[in-house]
Amino acid sequence: MKYYLFSLLLLVSFTAFSQQWTPEKATQWYKTQPWYSGANFQPSTAINQLEMFQAATFDPQTIERELSWAQGLGMNSMRVFLHHVAWTSDKEGFKKKLDNYLTISEKHGIKTILVFFDDCWNDQYHAGTQPAPKVGVHNSGWVRDPGTDIRNNPDSLKMLESYVKDIMTTHKNDKRVIVWDLYNEPGNSKYVDQSLPLLKAVFSWARAVNPSQPITSGVWNWGANFNNLNTFQLENSDVITYHHYGYIEAHQKKIDELKQFKRPMMCTEYMARKNGSLFQTIMPILKKEKVAAINWGFVSGKTNTIFAWDTPIADGKAPDLWFHDIFKKDGTAFSDAEVKAIKSLTGKQ
Repeated sequence: MKYYLFSLLLLVSFTAFSQQWTPEKATQWYKTQPWYSGANFQPSTAINQLEMFQAATFDPQTIERELSWAQGLGMNSMRVFLHHVAWTSDKEGFKKKLDNYLTISEKHGIKTILVFFDDCWNDQYHAGTQPAPKVGVHNSGWVRDPGTDIRNNPDSLKMLESYVKDIMTTHKNDKRVIVWDLYNEPGNSKYVDQSLPLLKAVFSWARAVNPSQPITSGVWNWGANFNNLNTFQLENSDVITYHHYGYIEAHQKKIDELKQFKRPMMCTEYMARKNGSLFQTIMPILKKEKVAAINWGFVSGKTNTIFAWDTPIADGKAPDLWFHDIFKKDGTAFSDAEVKAIKSLTGKQ
């Protein structure tokens, strides 16, 4: 019953999706942009989205240092996750921290893809002190947004709408923001179509703001039970974004399939060494196909993403083959060969 009421309220709140960019407009916009390369960025001192942006733990010194390393690789973009609790618990403080982050990133020649909702990892969260990392466990402190309790509470709908519209309105003409990624991996955590009402709602709210930047939500699961989600995402995104952690042949096949939409493409998650998704093999085809290349992970830190999704290491010893991430905390690279490959593709001397 709760889910039915929530879905009904979302349907009532919809506006027409008439403002979607045409393929021609999206293509013209993309022609004015550089080839984007970068990473999903979380400073090594933050375990999750809240620790990154809350006043007590916002760490501009680490952000500055680590983004300088990205600049040194020739990267020009980062994908950054937000969280509504950072806004509800300290609205003005959160907005100032976000602006501070964008100022630092701009200083290093880096533009940002901002992400609102997310169906991945831990369902429960709170403002304030965040948990310590679990030894050897991938993303042990990452939190969903909004999570099950909020999703099943129709009274929360206006709060989420106000949050999205406030942040988007503030930055709707901000040249430091290149894309609005409205919902990361909708349907993950076994939600599947339960995420569809909120996905439709956040697109509606974004269209009402009508930002100068394109809006999107990335497809990531190719199973038949995700057909409804994928269809909506692909038919309503201004630019096509997707995730792919597989081998080069499978990745190329997915790019070829997505070309049918005749829109610019951005790969907003790739690079998992254990899975055979590597900088040396995937990044060249992304550049050749003019697909933005945004890998998961940058500096090894509290997110523990050097460990694989489903392979915890009880003693916390770093695996010989890191799953994600490029740099250690001291700025030395996991692989000098990878750094050389990235620089050769970005044109960084």
